[in-house]
Amino acid sequence: MKVAIFGGTGFVGSYLIDALVAADHQPVVLVRKGNEYRVNQPERCTLVSGDIEDDKAIEVTLEGADAAIYNIGILREFPDRGITFDSLHHESARQVIDAAQVAGANRFLLMSANGVKPDGTAYQKTKYATEQYLMASELAWTIFQPSVIFGDPRGRMEFATQLAQDIIGSPMPAPLFYPGLLPTGAGEFTLSPVHVRNVAQAFIRSLADDETIGKIYRLGGPETLTWKAILRRIAAARGKRKLMLPVPACGVSAAARVFDRFEAFPVTRDQITMLLEGNACPVDDLVDLGIEPVAFEIENLAYLNYIDVPNQS
Repeated sequence: MKVAIFGGTGFVGSYLIDALVAADHQPVVLVRKGNEYRVNQPERCTLVSGDIEDDKAIEVTLEGADAAIYNIGILREFPDRGITFDSLHHESARQVIDAAQVAGANRFLLMSANGVKPDGTAYQKTKYATEQYLMASELAWTIFQPSVIFGDPRGRMEFATQLAQDIIGSPMPAPLFYPGLLPTGAGEFTLSPVHVRNVAQAFIRSLADDETIGKIYRLGGPETLTWKAILRRIAAARGKRKLMLPVPACGVSAAARVFDRFEAFPVTRDQITMLLEGNACPVDDLVDLGIEPVAFEIENLAYLNYIDVPNQS
């Protein structure tokens, strides 16, 4: 099957390409000029040079494709550089959905996120709006809503690696965020980390099974863990113990209001909001797809020992 993929050079995208190739599909990857080196197994892919704003490049990527995957996503926006949730999560996705219908690439897989909603953060609202647009189309769609995704980052940004660098590797105590004024339940919000290979497998299983058409799959790992437990497990994978202290989320949000427009500031107001909401979902949908879930355990976090993280106790 010829599969057009938009968002094939990032963390999840690299695993999607590996999974497509392993399943004998033919990936056609839209790649910004100069980023060709970021494509896994380029000799097994057809590369189309262009930007996601380029109508012609989208058309060429979809030409003759049997299916399309939209996997473009960002965790924070920088409007001054034209990087926004609305442009990448919604407007560009709509553009590709429309082009796929014209091109006859009837099968369409969308990478969304767990917890999307119409009245949430800008991240959540734009992902939700794209889901609604796709569901209203004539395409044979499947939507995936993963919790936080972990796995060897291959030199890219990834959930556990970022926490290892920014929190476990910091000389400061690890923050156990809590809402309100009292530290009740500090660090007790929950997440369901899902392995990146499991996410890629879900896409491949969907391409092979028409029963997945018209369905939304929430992808969570086999354990739902508190923020505190996740930090402890990452520290343990690094062979460390980490001091943790309650931190009021309102204080961090106030600082982010001033500084989150700067890329060096590690967190945004919306990220704090979503973190406190939690990001948990059951493993059931992964199991229903016939996938054996990989747990967020120390042995599966061994890649954290090969990244450049400050050596703090």
